[in-house]
Amino acid sequence: MEPTDTLLNFENVWKIYQMGEVEVPALQGIDVKIKKGDFVAIIGASGSGKSTMMNLIGCLDVPSKGRIFLKGQDISQLSESDLATFRGKTIGFIFQQYNLIPTMSAFENVMLPLEFQEENDSIASKRTREILEFIGLSDKMHYLPSQLSGGQQQRVSIARCLVTDPEIILADEPTGALDSVTGENILKMLEKLWREKDKTIIMVTHDLNLAKYANTTIELKDGEIIRIQDG
Repeated sequence: MEPTDTLLNFENVWKIYQMGEVEVPALQGIDVKIKKGDFVAIIGASGSGKSTMMNLIGCLDVPSKGRIFLKGQDISQLSESDLATFRGKTIGFIFQQYNLIPTMSAFENVMLPLEFQEENDSIASKRTREILEFIGLSDKMHYLPSQLSGGQQQRVSIARCLVTDPEIILADEPTGALDSVTGENILKMLEKLWREKDKTIIMVTHDLNLAKYANTTIELKDGEIIRIQDG
């Protein structure tokens, strides 16, 4: 049995891509456990396997070998539709590009995932307002993305991630498109979510300054974990 505080468990995970005649291992024998309430930074140079690991954690892909347990569930045993449902309920994504719909207001962008989940309109509206207030943008809720700064757009994308109350927040280079000061502010917001809302946060970044916000750092090189540092 998995310990109840282990949210994610990689057991000897490999991801191998076929490039013509050649097999290219993107991840090689990864063993790692992530506990509920961790703030994990996955770091490494370009080509180290960070994005591949992120896709596996996010249930966007399945391993070539080995097993991944998310909340005790072996994700490779799920059908694509079950995996999509499981992903939608468990994981929220924050991307480097904000992926906001340009013709929709901040409020409409944030509420969209609740509409996909067919949430009651009044509950969805109340939840959206609460989240926009939490991220400090309640005064900008009717603005279009083009009327917001980059940092404000990223905060809207964080709000959209939070509105479904996911257990895990996956942040893929969340400050990559921002200047350093705005980027630090976004990280402080993620830290606030971790401390105040008890979210499990997993962040991929090449920026070691951002990794300092995490309580655990996993360093990848050539598809292998070369260091795990706690605290």
